[in-house]
Parts: sequence; structure tokens; C-alpha cells
Amino acid sequence: MENVTTLTPLKQPIVFELEGFHIPPGYGSFLFFLALLNYIVVLLGNGVVVCVIVIDKNLHRPMFVMVCNLVVCDLLGATAVLPRLMMHFLTGEKRMAYIPAIAQAFSVHMYGVAVQTILAAMAYDRYIAVCEPLRYHAIMTSARLHSCCALAWFVAVLCIAVLFGFHMNVPLCGNIIKHVYCSNRAILSLACSFTSAELLLCLHAGIFIIIAFSYFRILHASLKQSGDSCVRSKAFQTCASHLVVYVLYEIAAMIIILSQRFPSASHNIKKFFSILFIIIPPTINPVIYGLVSKELRSKTKQPAGEKQFSHNSAHRVIKS
Repeated sequence: MENVTTLTPLKQPIVFELEGFHIPPGYGSFLFFLALLNYIVVLLGNGVVVCVIVIDKNLHRPMFVMVCNLVVCDLLGATAVLPRLMMHFLTGEKRMAYIPAIAQAFSVHMYGVAVQTILAAMAYDRYIAVCEPLRYHAIMTSARLHSCCALAWFVAVLCIAVLFGFHMNVPLCGNIIKHVYCSNRAILSLACSFTSAELLLCLHAGIFIIIAFSYFRILHASLKQSGDSCVRSKAFQTCASHLVVYVLYEIAAMIIILSQRFPSASHNIKKFFSILFIIIPPTINPVIYGLVSKELRSKTKQPAGEKQFSHNSAHRVIKS
């Protein structure tokens, strides 16, 4: 595979060639099956969570609405990478046209940023629940909830649009992407001149400060003895799942950074680490929320007929 690295900028139509994994003969079908199994688990796990929350009106509360947004984000990230990766394993296809490559890079970055903005919105929700329990319903109204979710997506879309807007017209002098999927950084590495992108780092730092401040205040409020300790304790317990998801994402991102510090490490190992943040959190997140949230877990196990019966019974009790 020979890279095109002339000083003359490439002209459209540009066709990228992903380096991908080095697949030993006879292992392509096995790796395809593993990727397919992972994608099915992601679709089923996140699909069940969304269906349960959408169907059961008792779960139409801020925490679960934000969980739905996080699920959509996870599905976006997994769908942007795994189907293409499966095709690579099964057929060995590595070529990707310019527009699909940009679309994949946009989706991957959108996933990475939206996960953080949604988790920041969740931290704000839990901050209000713990620190202002008596005013929670007055503050976190339906309009405020939808505004928080819309703002999380808007910030993510705006940042990625600005990032790609600055770099869309950068002349490229190479066409081989030394990765398993397209990203803004991978494409910019093919630019004829050095181009830096620090916007995502600034955004990541800002979101980290918001989340760290929120959970610090939550911890401080939960340790105080005054006030309704039962309400505070229950609200604090719901923070555990959000914090675990955020830490899991940060660990996956840290593994990617650390793997690049070891030049002697296998290229396949580095590439595998680079997709951990896309294949691990979307797979584990439904399990985390199912284990931590008793309501979501009980609604998932409850048969459909029993759900309808309990809903009708509750409706009759309210009417009486």
C-alpha cells in the first residue's frame, strides 16, 4: 500500500484508503462475527432501555429522558463505526470516498462531544435534585428539561460544525488514513501543511469543570446532616450511574492517549484501543443503568400485560 504524499494537493474526487487492522488469513470471518455480536448487543441493550422509558409514562422524568438522549448518542457512535468495521473484516474493503469519510468523522466526533454535553446536563439535573430538593420540580420543569437536552445537542453540533468548517477546505497531500475509521485528526494528518485543532480540548476541559463542580457540590450536600437526609440520599444514589458512565468514557479516552505514547506497541493493539470508547460504553451503559436504577430494572423485567394491569390499577386508584 503506497501513500500519495506529493506536495501537490489532491483534487476531488478524493478516495481515502484506511489502513485498518492487519488480519491474519482465515480470521476475517471470526472478527466479523465478534463485531456483529457487539453491534447486536448494543442495539438490543439500548433499544430495550429506550422502549421501556418511552412506553412507561412513569419513567417520563428528567433523569430517564436524559438517559434516552445518551442512548441515542451511543447508537450514533456505534453505528458510525461498527458496520464499516464489519465490512472491513468480511471483505477486506478499505477504500472510502471523501463524503462518506467526512460523514463518519463527523458522526464519531459528534458522539464523543455529545456524550460529554449530555453527561454535563445530567450532572446539572442531579445537582438540582440534591442541593435544591424542595425546589427541584419548580426548577427542572418540562421546558427546562427539554432546553437542557436541546442545549447539549446544540453545543455538540455547533462545536463539530465549527471544527469541520475550519478544516473542510484544507488541501490534502495524502490519501491513506492510518486508522480503522475516519476522524478529523486522521484527515488533517494528510494536510499539506501543519494544522492544529484545539477546540475539542478546550470543550473537554470546560465540560470536565462543570461535571467536577456539580459532583463536588452533590458530595458536599450529601454529607451534610441537615435537611431531608432521605431525599438527599436517594438523589445521591442516582448519581452513581452517571458518574460511572463518565469515568468509563474518560478511561477509554485515556487508554487511547496512553497507547500512542508507546511506539513499540503493536499497531493492531493501538487501533483496538482506539475503538474502545466506541464499542465499550454503548455496550455497558444499558447494564449500568439497569443495575443502578431499580425502577428501570423492574420495568424491564415486568411483563407487558402486568405493566398494563398495574397502570390501569393505578389509574383507577387515582380516579377513586
